[in-house]
Amino acid sequence: MSTMSRWFFFAVLINAFSMSQRNGVALAAAATATTSSYQIVTISDLHFNPFYDPSLYPDLTAAEPGQWASIFARSKVIAPAAGGTDTNYPLFLLTLASIKQNLGSSPVVLCTGDLLGHYIPKLFYTAYYKRADYPTPDAAAVAAMEKFVDKTFAFVAGGIRTAVGDVPVIYAPGNIDTYGPGLGPDSTFLTNNAETVYSQLLNSISEHQTFLNAFTQDGYYSVQLLGSKLLVVVLNSNSFVGIAPSITDADAELNWLDSQLSAAKSAGQKVWILMHVPPGANAQLIAQTAAVPSDVDEDTASMMWDEKVQEGFLQTLGRYPGRVTLMLAGHTHMDEFRILSTGDVLEQLPGISPCFGNNPAYKVLTIGQDTFAPTDYEAFDYNLATFPAQFGVLYRFSATYGYGAESALAASLQNLYPRLNTDQKDQDTYTLLYDSGSTAVNPVTYFPWNPINDVNWPIFSCTIGKMGEPDYVDCVNSY
Repeated sequence: MSTMSRWFFFAVLINAFSMSQRNGVALAAAATATTSSYQIVTISDLHFNPFYDPSLYPDLTAAEPGQWASIFARSKVIAPAAGGTDTNYPLFLLTLASIKQNLGSSPVVLCTGDLLGHYIPKLFYTAYYKRADYPTPDAAAVAAMEKFVDKTFAFVAGGIRTAVGDVPVIYAPGNIDTYGPGLGPDSTFLTNNAETVYSQLLNSISEHQTFLNAFTQDGYYSVQLLGSKLLVVVLNSNSFVGIAPSITDADAELNWLDSQLSAAKSAGQKVWILMHVPPGANAQLIAQTAAVPSDVDEDTASMMWDEKVQEGFLQTLGRYPGRVTLMLAGHTHMDEFRILSTGDVLEQLPGISPCFGNNPAYKVLTIGQDTFAPTDYEAFDYNLATFPAQFGVLYRFSATYGYGAESALAASLQNLYPRLNTDQKDQDTYTLLYDSGSTAVNPVTYFPWNPINDVNWPIFSCTIGKMGEPDYVDCVNSY
């Protein structure tokens, strides 16, 4: 990197923290705004990796999260994370600066989880024991690891809080937000980090003890927003995954969801649902194991959730038609959507972490003030191929696909789905935007990072419209 480029990059990083702090927008004010719509910032899969510069480990372990920024600022690693890696500090700063710049009058930020980077426990033990082939960690090492993970979580949450001012951040637990192997947080993680979620992310908007009772036990909770007109339901969908916690935990969560939707119906409220792992097929994994669509069968059709849990979830939604006006998930890092059998549409948020070769990206939704439903969105990305100075606008949904900016987004997406299968231009556009515009090649495999191609398109197309395994397999095989 040239001296001028290095100076310019540092100027961008300094600007991310030196911009004056935005004044918080009162939720009640947003509810009575004179405009017909407002914007909502949504982010997912940040995956911050504190070990991007291993030399900083001793200083990080000795310092509190509030001191970490000054430690990271001393690192000689100043380029944003590359494809195939998790978010480093330079990319984290660029993300925060962009979110702050595009926050506008957003009354809330929605986050569908995975603040923590992949493999932090493993990386910690490598540094702790100073060897890659470390022994089984003893109790002292485990305690030290958990403390370090908690500090990483607090650092990321604190950075987000600084960027968004007083605006609450509604957070759904990700499968990597854990001390364990990536199946979601256990009660120990939830208990140790509940106060961080409450104060740094939610900004204390919920009743304290009610939140703690719910979050520390199971990781799911609800929040009243915009007066009494809207209920935000946060699911811990990690427990819906077949190899995750027991089916009993999932059943209890679905019963709770039913009670929340029932109460919202009685109160005349609309509902937003946030989760991390979405229902339906795991298209990226299926495409890795099935060379051609005809190879997709009950053995290769990897599904995100346990089949019975998904069935129960869809039955629960089906009892409350029209109640849910927004449903968000993350996990795949890709910009996609899923049409459920109930008619509900789930918006899949792109990820900030470029670990799957995707460009780092997030979305700003346009929400109808009276309907609490999205009508449009704008996607912002950081193009890793060109190394721009900041995030920029990648596309606006209405303009890109030719829908009215005031139309209901769910209806537009339902209408777009069949077009993707018949219009090559739309299909090519969707394919390009799937990994937020990345056209890079994986330096290990020499294949494009983008997993979609002309041969395997049915695997990804059917993921949009077929949630159950039998229907999904039939769709792919008969495409």
